[in-house]
Amino acid sequence: MRRTIAITAILCLALASLGFGQVKAKDGIYFAMDSDFGSSGWKDEVVVTVKGGKIAAVAWNGVSNAGVADKLTAVAKGGYPMVKAGNAKAEWNVQAKAVIDYLVSTQDVGFNKYKDAEGRTDAISGATIHVKGFFDLVGKALASAPVPKGMYKKDGWYFYESADFDKSSGWKDSVLVTVVNGTVVDVLWNGTSKDKAKKSKLVEDLAGRYGMEKQAKKGAWNVQAKAIQDAIVKAQDPAKVILKADGTADAVSGASIHATAVTLAVEALKAAR
Repeated sequence: MRRTIAITAILCLALASLGFGQVKAKDGIYFAMDSDFGSSGWKDEVVVTVKGGKIAAVAWNGVSNAGVADKLTAVAKGGYPMVKAGNAKAEWNVQAKAVIDYLVSTQDVGFNKYKDAEGRTDAISGATIHVKGFFDLVGKALASAPVPKGMYKKDGWYFYESADFDKSSGWKDSVLVTVVNGTVVDVLWNGTSKDKAKKSKLVEDLAGRYGMEKQAKKGAWNVQAKAIQDAIVKAQDPAKVILKADGTADAVSGASIHATAVTLAVEALKAAR
């Protein structure tokens, strides 16, 4: 009888384990981000560390199209008030940690216990936020190649902006650089205006209100900005993206604009060295 009970218990555990996704990635550090900004203006990013065949740590953050620092920094400074503004039970970083802790403890990379189409769940205590996007990104990260070891000593999200608004344009440019495993994996160049009626430079440009697309031969500002961003990621050290005396990066194909992102990225990454 005891043997029968023991065998039954083992079979139940085995069957239960089939409901969980398994970590098939080799040891390393993995990164993934949303393909575009959501309706909230945020684009989520995850960093997944695999050790001994298991998820050992996860970082969940976000970058904004508003020309501000990363989401975790925004929360810490009161710039993402879910409790006050939305009557949430806890701020985003607290709920995000609950989701991360759940994943690390269960290793359930195939999580699918959603209660609605928006991706909420009742299965994770302390989390009422949308979690489907997080688990989708974890899966995307683990399906990719691990991030190679890079030149920087400190991982994180590094934000830096110009000291003041440009006197002629009225814009203050900024960059937000994501470093994973010592490697620059993402650069977001944006700007804010002294005209409070305007949204960020990126948002204004995508809405067709920035005006460069009407006169620039190499495309709208966001198109040329992406070429500069990609050049920084490729070079890893932004100082290697050579600028001409007028501030343009002639060697960057597809961009003729003043590449202020390059000098801003140099300053931002000083904290990562």
